[in-house]
Amino acid sequence: MEEAGLLNQTSSVTYIRLRGLSVNQKVQMAVFAMFLTFYVLTLIGNILIVITIIYDHRLHTPMYFFLSNLSFIDICHSTVTVPKMLADTWSEEKLISFDACVTQMFFLHLFACTEIFLLTIMAYDRYVAICKPLQYMTLMNWKVCVLLAVALWTGGTIHSIALTSLTIKLPYCGPDEIDNFFCDVPQVIKLACTDTHIIEILIVSNSGLISVVCFVVLVVSYAVILVSLRQQLSEGRRKALSTCAAHLTVVTLFLGHCIFIYSRPSTSLPEDKVVAVFFTAVTPLLNPIIYTLRNEDMKNALNKLMGRLEGKGKK
Repeated sequence: MEEAGLLNQTSSVTYIRLRGLSVNQKVQMAVFAMFLTFYVLTLIGNILIVITIIYDHRLHTPMYFFLSNLSFIDICHSTVTVPKMLADTWSEEKLISFDACVTQMFFLHLFACTEIFLLTIMAYDRYVAICKPLQYMTLMNWKVCVLLAVALWTGGTIHSIALTSLTIKLPYCGPDEIDNFFCDVPQVIKLACTDTHIIEILIVSNSGLISVVCFVVLVVSYAVILVSLRQQLSEGRRKALSTCAAHLTVVTLFLGHCIFIYSRPSTSLPEDKVVAVFFTAVTPLLNPIIYTLRNEDMKNALNKLMGRLEGKGKK
């Protein structure tokens, strides 16, 4: 009887209203143009990186294998939220079904957590390459890389299932409005008609702890790398510093959001929407820019690919 009552309560909220970024029509049009531009550039940039890495055999190394995974995740991560947000710009109601909301939350946390684990593994890859170069191919052989990739995707899936399960078990009987442009766990659980303090603690201990621990591990890893670089030749040091700087930029932008949102109770702050914009639209776009403009190998491979495509076009 209790389970039946819970299901009835949950099903009483079938649609959720998203407030979006603004109610001003002119602002919405500007936001639409900006997000559409960001999304198109994100798709083009990350797809180009994946194609270039597949095409150029010189890039068939562990670092670029993980970089192609990062580009794929960024494409998926942006696609989870941005297309819906673009469609809602032209809608007054901005409704999303409860099931679609749960699905959006699941994939949002799947790709976000997987990216956190991936950035941590990429830091380990750079640590081995710079600090233990003679053992690099042994420690980071293809079998190890594939196993690490499977592990990070599995970890992201488990994390997302855990958070989504906690969320959908709560009773929802109103209100039905979220002050954001996508569904996320902290905002959705505030709609539950029950006490959610325990769930909030679990979210902080899960998402928040993962973000903070991975950030600390990454900072320590790069600190060790920087100390090691002091003993290397200038040319090798310059190239390694460039790569590490790119990684650190991505890590700071991405994990900064996760720590800000998930390491505190579910309270709304004015900065939440700004941080959410960077998380869903800006960071996935910055990744290809950061990794290509600061990476000579990627730039050379891209130029080679563009030259080959232009040659085929003239024929």
